[in-house]
Amino acid sequence: MTLPYDALESRPAPQRERALMAALPRLIAHAKATTPYYTRALADVDPAAVKTRAALAALPLTRKSALIDLQAGEPPFGGLVPRGAVLGRILQSPGPIYDPEGARPDTWRMARALFAAGVRGGDLVHNTFSYHFTPGGWIFDDGARALGCRVFPAGTGQTEQQIQAMTALRPGVYTGTPSFLAILLDKADQAGADVSSLRVGLVSGEAYLPAQRAAFKARGIMVSQCYCTADLGLIAYEAPDAEGNALGMILDEGLILEIVRPGTGDPVAPGEVGEVVITTFTPEYPLIRFATGDLSAVLTEVPPDERTNVRLKGWMGRADQTTKVKGMFVHPEQVAEVTRRHPELLRARLVVSREGEAGPDLMTLICETNDGTGPAEAVGETTRALTKLRATIAFTRPGTLPNDGKVIEDTRAVPG
Repeated sequence: MTLPYDALESRPAPQRERALMAALPRLIAHAKATTPYYTRALADVDPAAVKTRAALAALPLTRKSALIDLQAGEPPFGGLVPRGAVLGRILQSPGPIYDPEGARPDTWRMARALFAAGVRGGDLVHNTFSYHFTPGGWIFDDGARALGCRVFPAGTGQTEQQIQAMTALRPGVYTGTPSFLAILLDKADQAGADVSSLRVGLVSGEAYLPAQRAAFKARGIMVSQCYCTADLGLIAYEAPDAEGNALGMILDEGLILEIVRPGTGDPVAPGEVGEVVITTFTPEYPLIRFATGDLSAVLTEVPPDERTNVRLKGWMGRADQTTKVKGMFVHPEQVAEVTRRHPELLRARLVVSREGEAGPDLMTLICETNDGTGPAEAVGETTRALTKLRATIAFTRPGTLPNDGKVIEDTRAVPG
């Protein structure tokens, strides 16, 4: 295991929690006083009272999926950037969503993840994330330079020129997607180019498969991964051991994490899969209960380690499971409302299927209850009232539904 980046990573968990909860009221007050969005959203909230996780969980979510409409209605940032905030770059993610970048060094907090991956001051980083429009290249670039590294801004594409630069400059570090690293290595082999200077890598932006990790390790490149978004910057990162192995992703120190049931803002039990919700203390973009739309879960069994923060299992899919049934959209929020109206329901999952290859759409609401039984007629009436569609109601005992974060499961075959 690599050494911690700073003393924050090794804090006893209760000390970290006290520090976060002590800082939370100040964050709420700052956001409410300086941003038009939170002035409205938190109008009835006393910031001084938000000093526990329970109080935080009572605040409304701000969904990433809502940013496009928020920014269109109140350009350019939807009223989420404090008045007078000092910004550096303004970037754009698909949507489009405009992403403000603070002017402080390492404003995305990426240096911590790079250090955990084995990057050190003086290293040359070959950064293949895009520098065009999107934040990716800048997020890693700023983190590397905060560590004292030199950066080659390779960006995407142009594999022949990239290999030429690698053979000339001899970088020790790769940053980018794992699939593009594999492409570069294959192209280098075909060209007989020497890229053996690479010793570590930090990847993100797509799934990092075990076969890829093993292939890079076989070439002597220890490549770990991190989880970050254009809105929040770094969320979590791996800290591999000497063999390149890592257990889960460690939450960044500047965040409060909640895992909530999709379609709600309700925190789930430890270990249960749900939507990743983050509160960040970034002063230029103080996102509070920001629902990322990503699914993950907290690891409940973690061996003793110098890094003491909670660990995520990693990215496990998307939380927005909205689907169309008989021409009508059905949303996770509607399934959540059914369970709220019937307290005897512990969990529920709506399974959408089709009768035969070309038959009508069918809905089955599978509900966990303490004894595996329940009021099918009443639950069915509520489901129909909320979705305008009929559903078969089935009951089962606790623990029967898979722990995968799905509230709506679409089993219909995709044509062709």
